[in-house]
Amino acid sequence: MPFAGHLRYEQQGAGLPVLFVHGWCMSSAVWELQRECIAEKYRYIALDLHGHGRSSSLTVMDAGFQGYAADILQLIEHLDLRQLVVVGWSMGAQAVLKAYPRLQDRLAGLVLVGATPRFTAADHFPFGLPPKEAEGMRVKLRRNLERALTGFQHNLFADRELDDPAVARQVETVLERVAIPTAPVALAGLEALMDEEVLDDVRRISCPTLLIHGLQDRICLPQASAWLEQMIPGSRRIVYPECAHAPFLSRNLQFNHDLIHFVGACHARD
Repeated sequence: MPFAGHLRYEQQGAGLPVLFVHGWCMSSAVWELQRECIAEKYRYIALDLHGHGRSSSLTVMDAGFQGYAADILQLIEHLDLRQLVVVGWSMGAQAVLKAYPRLQDRLAGLVLVGATPRFTAADHFPFGLPPKEAEGMRVKLRRNLERALTGFQHNLFADRELDDPAVARQVETVLERVAIPTAPVALAGLEALMDEEVLDDVRRISCPTLLIHGLQDRICLPQASAWLEQMIPGSRRIVYPECAHAPFLSRNLQFNHDLIHFVGACHARD
């Protein structure tokens, strides 16, 4: 697993690059079901944000969206990536949106999965979780990190989403490879989700954008990506009716098909 400063990343394949950015308390390992499919045609790259996976921690002050955006920019500049498609999931999507002004000249397109510009609801953005639910997550993290993250992973999926035993085993295998971050990293990331937003950043997006969201998502509400579709000119939204927050795991074949189609369309425009 190569280094870019304090960051580690996975890569495979050759050609035009597709960079994957994971969500809160996850790592590059969560994209394992995309690796081979993407690497057949493109250069697959998956980043561990600082404090996650095998990337070293920085200070707690660096755990907000700006700090995660800096990780993305550091890797892109280190590898000198151009004509790039970036896939950001959940908090990773927010970090990508925060990084957009400095990376837009290198982009061919964006894919935002289970994305929201604001995690908690507010008067000016009602499509987030009630603040008391996020506060409950914080209490659980402080009480027992491992148990809290086990509960969080359960909430990634709808009630019947993993009924197929083969799918359930495949998802379990992927999630077992995700290293649990330290409690300070988990809490700092949650604080960023509770306190920060990227509403203004969204209004700057001008590149081709694909929005993918599970209709049963209880973590980042599907209404949030409907709002993003309205705000990002020319964006396209795909909803997976039976999925919740991680369709790239439970419906990886459909997700990979939709992703490759979009990446090919982005490069056909060049």
